[in-house]
Amino acid sequence: MTTTPTSTPDLDAIKTKQQATWSSGNFAVIGTALALTGELLCEAVDIAAGWTVLDVAAGNGNAALAAARRGAVVTATDYVPELLELAAARAAADGVEMGTRVADAEALPCADRSWDAVLSTFGVMFAPRQEQTASELVRVCRPGGRIGLANWTPESFVAEMFRTVARHVPPAPVPSVFAWGSEPEVARLLGPSATIDTATVRQFPFRYRSAQDFVDTFREFYGPTNRAFATLDAGGQDALEHDLLGLADQWNCSTTGALKVPSDYLEVVATVA
Repeated sequence: MTTTPTSTPDLDAIKTKQQATWSSGNFAVIGTALALTGELLCEAVDIAAGWTVLDVAAGNGNAALAAARRGAVVTATDYVPELLELAAARAAADGVEMGTRVADAEALPCADRSWDAVLSTFGVMFAPRQEQTASELVRVCRPGGRIGLANWTPESFVAEMFRTVARHVPPAPVPSVFAWGSEPEVARLLGPSATIDTATVRQFPFRYRSAQDFVDTFREFYGPTNRAFATLDAGGQDALEHDLLGLADQWNCSTTGALKVPSDYLEVVATVA
């Protein structure tokens, strides 16, 4: 009997491709709309003035800015420099102090036990090495410090959007990013050195003029959908657009004639031992 070796994904290559994906379009257009989630996370973590706070995979800085507005000493990190530049510009416009640093969530350039709080909103969930990323969050947080996370759930609209795209463009062979939206999985990933204090399912409502406006915006600005459309020929692009329009219409709960699509996410606060 001949056994065919199981191929191991090249995670470094996948991460390089991911970095290019998140550099495409302009995630800040989408990210800025999610600002409320950063504010709610900082309230859940109970960020205090004077705390040192690290925002991991910060994008254009929603959680970092929310922490800075509360008087924390904040550094926003991401592996896309352009997004950090936009985060710094937002901080300057808001009149708050916030540092930025290009960094990989899987290998944070930080000393052990060096931060009072470590945050991430819809960021670390996309790192391909999930256990390693979780270990880094725990490693850099001081004993008694808090980890605060916001991640889309496996049943959310965003998860269904990714599944819709995957029917047209095969995803990378990595564990589901939506594992981070499950409380048991987050507990498993963080391990015994972190205790989950609260795990709350919240809803974020995506609001657009119409389903077409939603699809056009995500097609132009959101890295994963931007790159998915770019890999398809004209017929494939039409088919993907058709399916995304149908999905948005299916989930629309607005009674005003506009688009309002609620998407569940899991907000987790954990304390490090």
